[in-house]
Amino acid sequence: MRRLFAAISVLAVIAIVECVMFNLPFWRTLGASTDTNAVHNTLGTGLSRTNDGMLVITDPTHAYLELTADGTSGYLRVDTTSQEAIDKAYQRAEAESKANGDKAASSPLGAIHVRVDVADATGRATSLSPGSERSHYLRADGKGRVRVWIQEAKGSVVPIGDVRANVRVPFAISWMRIGAMAMLSLALALWRPGSRLWRIPFDPASGRQRLAFAGIMAIPVVVLGVAIVQQLAYGAAPVFHVAGGYTYDFNQYGHTADSLIAGRTWLDLPVPDALAATADPYDVTTRSKLLAQGVTPLYWDYAYYQGHWYSYFGVLPAVVLFAPYKLLTGRTLPTAAAELFLMLLFIIFFTLLVLRVIHRVMPKTSLAAASLITLSCLLGSQLGYMLYRTNFYQVPLAASLTLTSLGLWFWMGATTTHRPVLPSDRWQVGKTAPLSLPRLALGAWCIAANFGCRPTFTLTALLAFPTFWPQIRAMVSELKSGKTNRVAGMRMLYAPLAMIVPALAIVVPLMLWNHARFGSLLNFGNAYQFSIADMTKYVTPTASVPVTAWYYLFLPMRFTAAFPWVAASAAPMPEWSYYEVMSGGLFVTMPLLALSLILPFLRRLEMHGMRALLLSCLGLAGVIIVFNSAVGGLGWRYTADFAYLLALASIPGLLWLVNGREPSTSLAGANDAASADGFAYVTPWRWLMRWAMLLAVLFMIAVSVLSCLMQGRSDALINNNPTLWHELQAWFTLL
Repeated sequence: MRRLFAAISVLAVIAIVECVMFNLPFWRTLGASTDTNAVHNTLGTGLSRTNDGMLVITDPTHAYLELTADGTSGYLRVDTTSQEAIDKAYQRAEAESKANGDKAASSPLGAIHVRVDVADATGRATSLSPGSERSHYLRADGKGRVRVWIQEAKGSVVPIGDVRANVRVPFAISWMRIGAMAMLSLALALWRPGSRLWRIPFDPASGRQRLAFAGIMAIPVVVLGVAIVQQLAYGAAPVFHVAGGYTYDFNQYGHTADSLIAGRTWLDLPVPDALAATADPYDVTTRSKLLAQGVTPLYWDYAYYQGHWYSYFGVLPAVVLFAPYKLLTGRTLPTAAAELFLMLLFIIFFTLLVLRVIHRVMPKTSLAAASLITLSCLLGSQLGYMLYRTNFYQVPLAASLTLTSLGLWFWMGATTTHRPVLPSDRWQVGKTAPLSLPRLALGAWCIAANFGCRPTFTLTALLAFPTFWPQIRAMVSELKSGKTNRVAGMRMLYAPLAMIVPALAIVVPLMLWNHARFGSLLNFGNAYQFSIADMTKYVTPTASVPVTAWYYLFLPMRFTAAFPWVAASAAPMPEWSYYEVMSGGLFVTMPLLALSLILPFLRRLEMHGMRALLLSCLGLAGVIIVFNSAVGGLGWRYTADFAYLLALASIPGLLWLVNGREPSTSLAGANDAASADGFAYVTPWRWLMRWAMLLAVLFMIAVSVLSCLMQGRSDALINNNPTLWHELQAWFTLL
């Protein structure tokens, strides 16, 4: 009964918040007069009206619409041009661009930046989208003369008809907003320190918990499954070119698959004669001259080598996904569908890996702690960024995250006491724990396969040493002793061979692929890319390397007063080097991962043999950070190269934070005791830490979402989907 009452109370609160707070504009404008003093607004001299009712900016300093408000409503309504007229204008602009050699042609804006001044008061800048009706309502408190300034560049086509004052804002229910409030309420109910989940032991062998895990994993399967189906039905990789610029073709993996099917190593893309005749095509100045002369296409971020175009991104996704899909369907696999599918696999495999690490480090923890830590690790591994950006840049990263998670999961499961299918499947040396040879082989194959995706991830092969150090040490000791006979000595090599042979089976063909294209086993072609610099000569300035490494972890966030409240954070460099706009460093945006830094100091925390592996994860992450800083510069997506390692290294610190040292008999922690009614009693400090962890996870979720909405970032949502962005903005800007 208490639970039912609590659920009803939560639903009632959500309903009140939705109907009252988020609909305050409706209640405030019930008495609006709805009067208007003219059919059309007075236009400033910087605006002209087209035949289809749109506005064109001729002088941004006088681009405004003027009207009068009587003060009965604190809101204006912007009447935009019909969607039919907008679509026709888009089609005309596209036809005009093609007819003029891909020269840029003005088309209606999808996001319109405006400012509303009432009487002598200067308003705040905001924006609206024709596709979002709620965003058409703007705050305009006061009465008298109103000027709505269009803050866009000269020549912009603005799909605005007129602006109306004294309006009533309609009542509106947003099921998306209700769903967000319901999920927040559910999170607080499940993970608050007094919830039942803190009293249920985490037991991977429990049938109920396995069913619960399957049910939870069904959520991303359904959500991402729907997104994948939509991409398969409607998705296509964009290709665009503006005269005098590079050609941007995002179908790199589709082109690679076509080449594989045709038996070619290069991409079947046109090479301009002028480019082929150039002595040094990698020189930026030379390329700029070619573009100025109208030479096209020059493909941005494609590798050009000896008269052919290549993709320097890992070929394995093309072999496993894109080529089979093309052979089976005759269609090109949309890149976003492939990336989302790989990320779905990553969510499943990385969750399994994290849960296995949690159980190894602290077998007597709670279900609440295990689930919160798993969510923290998923968020920290850049899940939000990877799900948001689904172009070809993320495909090799998603593939490597998936392969590495699965490979480490196999390796951690290789130490097993389960009865083998065949006795020969087990390998043991001395008194060390027996190992499963099939799991060793599968793990090695997965990690070695990173060579054909994101080669940086192959460094995780080094984690084999701390993972199997007892067996390695015992094997070396046995071989040095000289007491083993030949047969025993040969059998002792089964485990190393079980890892080396599968690794070579995947790495050798990939090396030969490199050699067939660029004449070297280890040349992936990235030096031949057409991008911001001559990559055959470019070297990151030494002075920028430590600064970049610092930014990867500690770049401060920048908050603003306007939606979405998170802005791109400046990252000044001592000398010019590559930089991608970021919302903040990993430890700033994902603060729970900073607990990885206390791992070396948790000497009294029993980790059941996991200390060496997790310390190695921390050290390897440091190596990759320095490597990426020296080779790649500061790239948001490059954070995924090491974030998962820091997430794994943070697990002992998180367990210690919420449980204390490993519990002896109870799951609640060293400072907990059982009360008379059977509920676990938690000390005030531990109670506070659990609240802190829950709030930190909610902060990480909020940052992940708001970073997707951030303006100025690559693939900004306000540009890619202005309707959705403005629908979300309108939740808050009208209040």
